[in-house]
Amino acid sequence: MNSSLRHTLALILIAAGVAACSTTRVLSDGEYRLKSNVVNIEGEEIANREVTPYLRQPAQGWNPFLCVYNWSGKEGTSLISRILRSVGTAPVIYNPDMVESSITGIKNHLTYIGYFNSKVNSRVEVDKKNVTVYYDITPGKSFPISEIQLETTDGEEFNKDFLKDSSNISIKVGDRLSESDLEAESARSAAAMRQLGYYTLTKNNYFFEADTCTNGYTRLKMSVNGYSRKEDPSLAKPVNKYYFGKVSINHPANMAFRPKVLKSINTIKPGTIYSESTVSNTYSRMSALKTFNAVNIGLTPREGQDTVDCEINLSQSKIQGYKIGIEGSSNSSGLIGISPQISYTHKNIFHGGEWLTLGFRGDFQFKVNDRQTRSNEVGVTAGLSFPKFLGLPYSIFKGPSIPRTEINLAYSFQDRPEYMRNLISFQYGYSGNHKGYLFYQIYPLQANIVHLKNIDETFYETLSRNPFLRYAYQDHFDAGESLILYYTTDASANPKKTYRYIRFQTDLSGNVLSLFNGTMKEDEDGHKLIAGVPYSQYIKGEVQVGKTWVIGKNGNMAIATRLLAGAGHAYGNSTTMPFEKQFYSGGANSLRGWQARSIGPGQAEMNDYFIIPSQTGDMKLEANIEYRFNIVWKLAGAAFVDMGNVWTLSREYEEYSENSMFKLSTLPESIAADWGLGLRLDLNFILLRIDAGFKTLDPSKGENRWRGPSKWIKNDGYSVHFGVGYPF
Repeated sequence: MNSSLRHTLALILIAAGVAACSTTRVLSDGEYRLKSNVVNIEGEEIANREVTPYLRQPAQGWNPFLCVYNWSGKEGTSLISRILRSVGTAPVIYNPDMVESSITGIKNHLTYIGYFNSKVNSRVEVDKKNVTVYYDITPGKSFPISEIQLETTDGEEFNKDFLKDSSNISIKVGDRLSESDLEAESARSAAAMRQLGYYTLTKNNYFFEADTCTNGYTRLKMSVNGYSRKEDPSLAKPVNKYYFGKVSINHPANMAFRPKVLKSINTIKPGTIYSESTVSNTYSRMSALKTFNAVNIGLTPREGQDTVDCEINLSQSKIQGYKIGIEGSSNSSGLIGISPQISYTHKNIFHGGEWLTLGFRGDFQFKVNDRQTRSNEVGVTAGLSFPKFLGLPYSIFKGPSIPRTEINLAYSFQDRPEYMRNLISFQYGYSGNHKGYLFYQIYPLQANIVHLKNIDETFYETLSRNPFLRYAYQDHFDAGESLILYYTTDASANPKKTYRYIRFQTDLSGNVLSLFNGTMKEDEDGHKLIAGVPYSQYIKGEVQVGKTWVIGKNGNMAIATRLLAGAGHAYGNSTTMPFEKQFYSGGANSLRGWQARSIGPGQAEMNDYFIIPSQTGDMKLEANIEYRFNIVWKLAGAAFVDMGNVWTLSREYEEYSENSMFKLSTLPESIAADWGLGLRLDLNFILLRIDAGFKTLDPSKGENRWRGPSKWIKNDGYSVHFGVGYPF
């Protein structure tokens, strides 16, 4: 093919691509797409973000999902067209009336923030079927505050408290006079005064007068009165401190709950000074019990007295509940995995807000008609959670939350072709939250006892030749501490707005036990023993950072992202971290092109001494991005990309020093990647999910690590996962 023909074909393909990606194809005659809004503000005092929220018709830049919508055509009535429209993003139809409404909104806002008589002009440019609207803004005159005068009521006690708080006034000399700042200060000051007992005071008791007529000199007078802005001055009343009076706590008569617990949790005490935070603290504490469906705190001032009576009414919630979950996976090699979970919770087991949790979980992997390829794991858990810090009185904790004491016990049995394993674990610690956004779990004591038996002869020989594996797969005792911190900007179960989060977890093991090394026996390798088995000593940490952008009309689309990094290091009495503490990738919530534990470490190939995949490492990196969109009714779709892997860090063993080791120089070659599509059925009380992930980068294949479309549905090219809830 000569160069001229190739050039012609290239132009044809480019033209076809441009035509296929038209952003105005679905528009009717006389309709235009609002391509962009351009805001030009004279001067540098006002940022564009101050006025863009008041544009009544947000513009829409180009995005690939706009093209998807336009592929549906003008009619959009066929099934394929409806699917394309539900997946894609509809163009914004330009509305001239919205321009005038935007101008009015911008002017009003500029006046509100202190720019008076501002000018806003609009210009409209049309390019074929696309419209760009320009807003040219000239801010009006502003008045810097030259002097602030404070004036209060006649109450001596109130005057003293108000003047003491005056150093916290948010309005300062030199600030621009603006209604927004005045409203913010009146709300702040009124809240501060209510904290000191002034129950009747609101922002409507605050008055402002501004004199701007004296040679550019702006005098602001701020006064607090015993009447509101909507009342006549003749109705003025003294602004006095209030005290809590009678306090009653009521709950359904048929509900058994120890009164002593409610009395201890309650922070509203008769005779103490009224405080708004005291009321909100009691509300938060009683709501946190999760035993009551609603907490209503009624405040009634006594006639002619500076006293507020309090009545706390509690309504019972559902005390007992069950939760069922399941994950499933299958890949092109025929390996099937099923992981069911069921738990039972009683939220008032001892009639004092104590939670009892019993759980069962299973993890079953197998191939149909292949008895050798199977792995069965079952586990049971029991936990008790007390609404107090055991050993300390409630009075020590003054805020809206009280730490809960957690006691957990678990047993797990695993039957694999290579071995059988028993694991008993125990945890004692505390959990709670700060202001409903920072959650913590602190376990000063956690312990695991691991015992292996029925080890396959071939696997035993592998362990004897491989110290790295032998130390990971041996009987051991694991005792230490752990900490989990989780911060989120939206703690609701199903956030409707954009939110972000960060989760940090760390485990320390063996450090306290190492203090008693001198009293312990040793094995032939020099490891200290407890009850005849070595104890583990390591440090492990993991951090996850995520953000989900909720977009689209009615929040029917979202882009979710996550970054994860973790590493662990064995030292002292251990050569490697225990197997159950090592990192792995793959599965329904990780790299979805692989089943769990079937990728890595690094560029290493699948271990041949495991019939069921069990690839682990000392370090993990992962990145995920997922686009979520509604399809029809409660059915939604997803498109995702996952990247990451696990690696070993120890340089002691040659078998792991080349392909599996983490090295910056070989990091690009050792990253695994997949892409995929998913369906979600959101039934409000539960979200069912199925994802199909296709491998695109498989580092174990060396130079052939890139996997094109022809390999996606072939042997070992994909995995299918079924789960409950979002993957992240």
